[in-house]
Amino acid sequence: MSMSEQFDRRSRRAFLAQSSLGFGLGGLALTSLLHRDRIARADADPAWTLPDGKPHFPPRVKNVIWLFMIGGTSHVESFDPKPALVRYAGKSIAETPYAGAVTNPLSKNVRVIVADQANGHMRQIIYPLQVGYRKRGESGIEMSDWWPCLSGCADDLAVVRSMWTTDNDHGAQLQFHTGRHALEGPFPTIGSWVHYGLGSLNDDLPAFVVLGNPIADCCGGLGGHGANYLGPEHDGVQLAVDPKNPLPFASPGGDVYREEQEGESALLGRLNRLSAVEHPEDQALQARIKSYELAFRMQTAVPEVMRFGQEPRSTASLYGLDRDASRPFGEICLTARRLVERGVRFVQIFHGSNGGAGAWDAHGGLRQNHATMCAQVDQPIAGLLKDLKRRGLLDETLVVWATEFGRTPGAQGGDGRDHHPFGFSIWMAGGGVKGGTVHGATDELGFHAVEDRHYVTDVHATVFQQLGLDPRRLEVPNHKRLEIDHGRPISAILA
Repeated sequence: MSMSEQFDRRSRRAFLAQSSLGFGLGGLALTSLLHRDRIARADADPAWTLPDGKPHFPPRVKNVIWLFMIGGTSHVESFDPKPALVRYAGKSIAETPYAGAVTNPLSKNVRVIVADQANGHMRQIIYPLQVGYRKRGESGIEMSDWWPCLSGCADDLAVVRSMWTTDNDHGAQLQFHTGRHALEGPFPTIGSWVHYGLGSLNDDLPAFVVLGNPIADCCGGLGGHGANYLGPEHDGVQLAVDPKNPLPFASPGGDVYREEQEGESALLGRLNRLSAVEHPEDQALQARIKSYELAFRMQTAVPEVMRFGQEPRSTASLYGLDRDASRPFGEICLTARRLVERGVRFVQIFHGSNGGAGAWDAHGGLRQNHATMCAQVDQPIAGLLKDLKRRGLLDETLVVWATEFGRTPGAQGGDGRDHHPFGFSIWMAGGGVKGGTVHGATDELGFHAVEDRHYVTDVHATVFQQLGLDPRRLEVPNHKRLEIDHGRPISAILA
């Protein structure tokens, strides 16, 4: 590029910046123009364009609520009970009719992080089910007694019992959200792709919100709701379920009048946009410009979302807000409903973060662990589904329940189960989902997904399908995705 061309481009940027100063929407417009200018100078496919916020084909839903249980919920004591574990309790797997499970070639479909874990599966003694189960609803889906409230919603659920992943340690938490093994590094998460493709339905709230404590640094940390190469403007925004302090950095604190803050925000915006003229390729700066403007608007919008006093007492009871065990997660689920009805595209909810592997990680004391953990989430999740349904929101919202892997059929430490990436369960409910459906299967011990197997990105593909997005049309130049990154929609559970 010649010196004169550089001067012309810089002059154009300066003109745009000066034209935008003092106008609230100007900053956003400038940021968009600078972003396009940066992309145009990249080694990009000339036919490629930024997403325009419109779906690629008619969507079935507008919003997603993504519930993630951190640590690895036992599939055999939740949504895939196995009576064979009771029948052969106390025997080694080799002593059962299902000894072939440990020599099945599918056992090699793992990138080992915990070195002894794969061989440990072979030595394990069958551990019996720690809870009863029975058929639920008219559909007769078998669910454990640890989910009594959610069992009442069985006919709204599509349970997928044939999930598998390749990480045998808790990096699988990151893998479930990006589709890539933790050894390959961070990649954009499912929520960030949705944000990137569709944007927001509400200018005063983020398009991608994170509730609950995210996964710990050991297992992906902020990468579990990050955008990576899509740019920081597509990261999930963490909110605390606290009307007085939902977003600490957005509040000025002290005795600052709103008029003063408006002036300070406007000045900060002008300074940032002037910096953007000199540094058009600084994605962090561009994201900061957007975040400051959004944060100012959020100071009014977000606390209003958290004002549960506006809800009738019956709604509070529905979510379990009247019980100590379920109140914290109930408040999170109620917040999620209030967010999606205000146009937030993707609400990612975490449960069980403990600064380490996750509270669902029941290597020992599984009975007490899962009884406690389920009591915290069962009524809130059921309340969320019922509340969405009675408000007519379930038809336009996709609810996904997931965890990073299941638990082994054999015992670890005498009264617990180990990590199990070879077969586990998730479920979905909401718009376009066939309620009362069970899809896929594990073998008799719950060891391998053997029927209609689905890698974790098939869940992503299903979300995109329902939102009307073709993930291949979202690819970014110079970041070619693998076929497994795209997955395939789980069409059997879709109406």
